[in-house]
Amino acid sequence: MKKYYSLLIAASVTLALGGCANTTNDTSSANATSPLPAAVQQTVKPDAAPQHNVQNGDITLKQIMADPQWIGALPEAMGWSVDGDKIVFEREKQDSALTDVFIAELSNPANAVKAPLSDLHKYRFDERVQRDDGVIAYSFEDSVYVQFTNGETVRIARGGSALSTLSFMTDGRLMALSGNTFVAIDLSNGTREELLSWEFQDEPKAVEPPEDYIAEQQQSLVEYIKLQRKNRQDKEAAQRALAKENMSVAPTPFYFDKSYRLAGISVSPAGNFAVVATTESKPSRDDSDIMPHYIQEDSRIAAKPVRQRVADAEPVNHELWLLNLKTGEKSALNYFNLPGYNDDVLADVKAENAKAKGETYEVNRLPRDITLLQSWYWTKPSIRWHKNGNAVAVMLEAWDNKDRWIATVDLENKTLENQHRLHDDAWVNYRFNAFDWLNDSETLYYQSEHTGYSHLYIQTPGEEPVALTQGRFIVDDLTLSNDDNYIYFKANIEHPGLYEVYRADLSDKSIETTTDLNGMTDYALSPDGSTLLLSHSKVNKPQELYIKPATETAVAQQVTQSTSADFNALPWAVPNIVAIESSHTDAPIYARVYLPENYDTSSPNKAVVFNHGAGYLQNAHMGWSGYFREYMFHSMLVQQGYVVLDMDYRASAGYGRDWRTAIYRQMGTPEVQDLRDGVDWLVKNANVDRERIGTYGGSYGGFLTFMSMFTAPDLFAAGAALRPVTDWAHYNTPYTANILNTPDIDPIAYERSSPIYFADGLEKPLLINAPMVDDNVFFHDTVRLVQRLIELEKEDFETAIYPVEPHGFVQPSSWLDEYRRIYKLFEENL
Repeated sequence: MKKYYSLLIAASVTLALGGCANTTNDTSSANATSPLPAAVQQTVKPDAAPQHNVQNGDITLKQIMADPQWIGALPEAMGWSVDGDKIVFEREKQDSALTDVFIAELSNPANAVKAPLSDLHKYRFDERVQRDDGVIAYSFEDSVYVQFTNGETVRIARGGSALSTLSFMTDGRLMALSGNTFVAIDLSNGTREELLSWEFQDEPKAVEPPEDYIAEQQQSLVEYIKLQRKNRQDKEAAQRALAKENMSVAPTPFYFDKSYRLAGISVSPAGNFAVVATTESKPSRDDSDIMPHYIQEDSRIAAKPVRQRVADAEPVNHELWLLNLKTGEKSALNYFNLPGYNDDVLADVKAENAKAKGETYEVNRLPRDITLLQSWYWTKPSIRWHKNGNAVAVMLEAWDNKDRWIATVDLENKTLENQHRLHDDAWVNYRFNAFDWLNDSETLYYQSEHTGYSHLYIQTPGEEPVALTQGRFIVDDLTLSNDDNYIYFKANIEHPGLYEVYRADLSDKSIETTTDLNGMTDYALSPDGSTLLLSHSKVNKPQELYIKPATETAVAQQVTQSTSADFNALPWAVPNIVAIESSHTDAPIYARVYLPENYDTSSPNKAVVFNHGAGYLQNAHMGWSGYFREYMFHSMLVQQGYVVLDMDYRASAGYGRDWRTAIYRQMGTPEVQDLRDGVDWLVKNANVDRERIGTYGGSYGGFLTFMSMFTAPDLFAAGAALRPVTDWAHYNTPYTANILNTPDIDPIAYERSSPIYFADGLEKPLLINAPMVDDNVFFHDTVRLVQRLIELEKEDFETAIYPVEPHGFVQPSSWLDEYRRIYKLFEENL
């Protein structure tokens, strides 16, 4: 048994070069021939590449940029069948963008068969909830099903007003949302009861007060008018009395300001309360937020709607309400009890920007705009009721991105009670926000990054949180077992680039290791908590499925073999994972280093530095990269004598809060500093010619290519920027406002961080590749920068456009054209 206690965890984690010794199956031969220094040879290294006797083992651009189906039918979307008896996954159909669903018995998991379309609802579902007695309700496509403990499955709805947001109530009924109404369904007889409905409009009244003088006179002088008003008032009073005394009448809707809309809602399993969030209803984009699409079936130009720019963003606030479903009372839940609700958290930033304009700024302590936490990484509700229906928690965030609160609601006093405040002077992470209740006690569990790393906590409301994990690693992807014995998670405890599955034992607060596969591992716990379905990959091997008992001692069994013979036959590079000393931080910069097989130590080598995208993303890990085409391209470059460096520069994921927030208000500065450290390392340790190093990257990587070529022109001999950001004021709000605030508040940060302001620094050959129907980084970004370069009379740049491509290219011909140009740039200049 491999069991870690909290203090031992902190002691066992190291960021030194030899951080993990048991992460390979066979690396001795690779290390023996490595020309790197001895300290580097001891770093974590993934499995060696498969050996094949291939007549022609050349890796070609034509092959690696083809439709990825040639790699193999890789397993995707792993999960469990509705009843939990079968594993389920999908594979892309041959010559199609569609997928087939496969199922396998636990007794023979390697024998997967295609699920028949007629039974697909037994294996795939949109929502699934389970009652304490084992009854399951789930939705699939246009239907809702109930599976009883005797195995009988009954469809209770198909089409019509869809049922969603399924949950079981404390009395055993199924609760669901239908339109703007919550209903309770008695599964023993099918009867439905309306629990709650709402309208965004003025509440209808039997009589309205007079609008002006003549209406007032009319209502006081004319007896007929008086009688009609009295009759309407009496009728309304009678209807209310009937509704109060007779269950035959549905409850009256709750009415909200007609200029608002719904932002979130959740009803207690007891059916007696609801928590609702509303927000002002205003457009999220302008009519001018469009993107021309030139290649259409009718050969005309289409104007596609796109998102708003951060420069046009306006603050958003949610109003929180507690609804008493028994009395009809609607109570506002104000934010006054949240610590810091009116802090002027941007006072220093505002003062700095005011000073730059010759102005002064005075601190303003007005209430901040606060919303339910919403993120593209957070898909679960931010209002969470305990299954007993007596307790509810909400997760809130400040619109300025500096605070996150977990608060409970005092149902009797109608107030919010803060339980945990996570404050960050830079920005609160949009990841690591899982939270919920334990099943059998009113105890919260959640993630928090307040120590500098995402860790797991439990907390009884009103008491101090208890840390279940601690150390220099991150915890993510939480799953609570039904019996409350364990919380499963994945973490990079042994090495920043190695992710395994663990579980926290809630009885003794210890941590148990449940996988030891050495790479990147994700999991799906079976509904009964007995089995782990795993998706595992190596740096040179795409993901395959494994299965094992959920106990920590069992060995995982591989159940899929998906890569093609063509893929297996090619000599894929196996990079070293190295820790490069940083000139600006105490922590090292982790990177993948690809070395040629016939490494030339007699004369300096040429090299390419790859800049991964997304900014907050980890790529120097031990699993199959999402940048798999780039990985194959790097293997090709290595085969042709290049050295390749792929760095997790500051801002990358996986290394904690300080690494993430180093770019706050200065995007492009710490990263370029890290790139310089990487170049210095290559020259010193990999026999690379400083004058023959190129760089490239897409999206955020394209932005970094610009920043390095513009602000550090001595660093690289040539660069390629793909789908690049050129001016952050034109990017989206959720991502950019975290890091740079908003342009109206912090223009200094935008002008310090946007390549277009530094274009005059270009001295070396630059290739710009831009997709024209990119609704993420607009083609407009490239157009503005190119015009700027023209006006600056820069000569050594080229632009390639891709008329049908979005941000992530789709057509193999486009991928091939793009990388032919990148390869040509390096061949001609390095």
